[in-house]
Amino acid sequence: MDYKLLNQIEGPQDLKTLSPEQLILLSNELRQFIIDVVSSNPGHFGASLGVVELTVAIHHVFNAPYDQIIWDVGHQAYGHKILTGRRDVFHTNRKFKGISGFPKISESAYDAFGVGHSSTSISAAVGMSVANLHLNQKDKHVVAIIGDGSLNAGLAYEGLNNAGHEHKNILVILNDNNMAIDPNVGAMKDYLLDITTSKAYNKVKTDVWNLLGYLDKITPNARQYVQKIEVAIKSIVLKQSNLFESFNFRYFGPVDGHDVVHLASVLKDIKEIDGPKILHVLTKKGKGFAMAEKNQTAFHSPGKFDKNTGEFIKPTSQEKLPPRFQDVFGNTILELAKTNKRIVGITAAMPTGSSLKIMMDEIPERTYDVGIAEQHAVTFAAGLAAAGMVPFCVIYSTFLQRAYDQVIHDVALQKLPVIFCIDRAGLVGEDGATHHGAFDLAYLRCIPEMIISAPMNEIEMRNLMFTAQLRPYGPFAIRYPRGRGVCREWQQTFSEIEVGTGRMIQDGEEIAILSIGAIGNKVTEAIYSLEKERIHPAHFDIRFLKPIDKKLLKTVFNRFKKIVTVEDGTILGGLGSVVMEYMNDNNYNAKIVRLGIPDHFIEQGTPDELHKLCGFDAEGIVMAVRSMVSSKLLTRAV
Repeated sequence: MDYKLLNQIEGPQDLKTLSPEQLILLSNELRQFIIDVVSSNPGHFGASLGVVELTVAIHHVFNAPYDQIIWDVGHQAYGHKILTGRRDVFHTNRKFKGISGFPKISESAYDAFGVGHSSTSISAAVGMSVANLHLNQKDKHVVAIIGDGSLNAGLAYEGLNNAGHEHKNILVILNDNNMAIDPNVGAMKDYLLDITTSKAYNKVKTDVWNLLGYLDKITPNARQYVQKIEVAIKSIVLKQSNLFESFNFRYFGPVDGHDVVHLASVLKDIKEIDGPKILHVLTKKGKGFAMAEKNQTAFHSPGKFDKNTGEFIKPTSQEKLPPRFQDVFGNTILELAKTNKRIVGITAAMPTGSSLKIMMDEIPERTYDVGIAEQHAVTFAAGLAAAGMVPFCVIYSTFLQRAYDQVIHDVALQKLPVIFCIDRAGLVGEDGATHHGAFDLAYLRCIPEMIISAPMNEIEMRNLMFTAQLRPYGPFAIRYPRGRGVCREWQQTFSEIEVGTGRMIQDGEEIAILSIGAIGNKVTEAIYSLEKERIHPAHFDIRFLKPIDKKLLKTVFNRFKKIVTVEDGTILGGLGSVVMEYMNDNNYNAKIVRLGIPDHFIEQGTPDELHKLCGFDAEGIVMAVRSMVSSKLLTRAV
């Protein structure tokens, strides 16, 4: 496609003078540009397609970056990035040393607030509005676009509550597409559906339109005023029973989110109204790409696909691949649930991504998707455990951070046997700093009563899940990475693992390598290379960070004076720290090199690129061992 108009847009200022016809043309070109680029450079797809017209209308009406535009759930913001000076580098989106897949303050002045997790936009908008008053910049507009299930989370309501109380001049745009990654859930979804299908609203709107048509015969051009009063009519019709009005927000809508001309007109009108306002916009996730509209979950982040047919482009290799860790989880919890009737599965808006949907499809009465509400998910699981059930709470590592207080106060403090299956642990790849599961080992380790484990492969993962549900151990965490493991034949008979025990993978001499989790497979690769150089390190899979296997550590320190620790987590407070603490507490003397995620945020890239960057790919492990052999502690710059 020839992007004649889009190629002329260097920034939002170029949208200000566009005619209605040009706004429509620009929307069409922007949508096709996203399709063309994302089909070959995988990223988040459906969400950005759904807000193309809204994005164009916002930048046509508001004066960014002076006006502050905040995109909740940042994967909605591809169109925003393209229209704000990043069109020519958009092909680097989510790539190593390219632009971020999410809005990022350090990347562009047009990104008013960094986002990646959900439901932060309203609180940030309230803060910016208050700051604008203090800085005597009362003419600044603050716009928060929240959608893709983000209104399920408690933080969104905290922001609404405070904004309504403070009466701050902000506009919240509710992008209502009835979807998160999977279909939206919860009472709020039903409430929004009731608003959009309100017979009272639709009848009044039709009656007013017909009346204005009749007046047109008496007073020419009467209908040209309909857009000016339509907003007020909608507000009056719905005011008495409207949740948002009860928060002291003026509610406008619902409006068609794919009519860019009407959207621009409504935004111009609302822009002149002071105080907290909500515009309810109806959109379709994947709009404009038939396959994405039909299969919205699959096209949330689809990988490479044929932009003409929508067919996914699969690897050409016919080799049988090991399963993904999340699929091992999904199949294993179903298998366990069939024999243990007290097992229930809980997820926070990620049934497909976590593969809990495998159990959900077969035993729906014992699976729960609570929406983007991790705090509730954890305390809900605690309630289930307190009443005698065996809850498996599956949440991505980076999202479990939102429920940290609940893990401590509601689960660990009460010694409740909640089994946390922590998906996407470690460096997850192209989603970057907001999504890396870098901190779970460290942030869980300091919590009393917590058992923390990490399987090296799929067989160990199944056995850990089996072990965790055998008896009420208290809080039991099993963390595992995104992607595939190493075992093609993984569906073996369950074996109980003694809690707090590690194992020796390979004996050796002079140097011991201690690893935890799937990153241990990189150690195996490294040892294969080192043995060609006649260097024979031993390898120990720690398996449980807490309780640590002190018997195994005693063996290691009695035999080895040179130790390398390897972990796919922050180097502060994880495995390396445990080993050094043990050495100090037990008066051992050894030289220790720690490999892990350094003390700064790691940006996007493939997992292999990021492992290399952080120095714990196979080559980095080899370098560390070589340096230990020669007693020269070499480090790789990060």
